[in-house]
Amino acid sequence: MAVYRHVAEQARAPELFEACGIPDTLDGRFDSLALHAALMIDRLRREPDGETLAQAFFDAMFKHLDLTLREIGIQDLGVGRRIKIMAEGLHGRALAYREALNEGATPLTEVLRRNAYGGRSPEDSEMVARLEAYVRAYARSLDVTARNDLIK
Repeated sequence: MAVYRHVAEQARAPELFEACGIPDTLDGRFDSLALHAALMIDRLRREPDGETLAQAFFDAMFKHLDLTLREIGIQDLGVGRRIKIMAEGLHGRALAYREALNEGATPLTEVLRRNAYGGRSPEDSEMVARLEAYVRAYARSLDVTARNDLIK
């Protein structure tokens, strides 16, 4: 799915790791992907056939993650368990991001500290502020992007 490939590329943008402090580790990369995926899934759901689109995105993402885990040597029996943990993690993060972006009880900065840093939030608050600005701009961009332009 082209939309997933595009989101996965965005999630690996060097500035997220360098300027925003997301650790360039397996966990940090997943957290960045989960952040971008959650925002894209929310955007896709606003289309008339949004649930179908969101499910196709989710399926493409987890097919890719399954393949990646196998490529790095995770045994077959461990892949399913890890995929389940990742899916639950994506779901929890998506809810937290959605609520924070809609001015919920927990500020976006705090939600990012808890969810976007591979379990190790940076002490430099400027890095978190840069990530918050990036996330808000990305979400606004998705909001105004036409369906056919989502992969450009």
